[in-house]
Amino acid sequence: MVQLYIRDMLSSVARPVMELKGFQRVHLKAGESKIFSFTITPEMLSLLDINMKEVVEPGDFRIMIGASSRDIKLKETLTVKE
Repeated sequence: MVQLYIRDMLSSVARPVMELKGFQRVHLKAGESKIFSFTITPEMLSLLDINMKEVVEPGDFRIMIGASSRDIKLKETLTVKE
């Protein structure tokens, strides 16, 4: 299984350190590799602000992909601009 986690690096309200935002089941034979992709949507980056309004705040988001939250293989930063 391949899992996608997103972390908002600096939000105006408290957020979890890692949020599971997607996953794909991947079946591989020994030595086999596969290419896969995730589409990151605005909904995946949104939060409820202090006024309970759904917003996407500008800033950096850490994108993490791995077999589990303890086995992250790839980390990248996505920057949302105003």
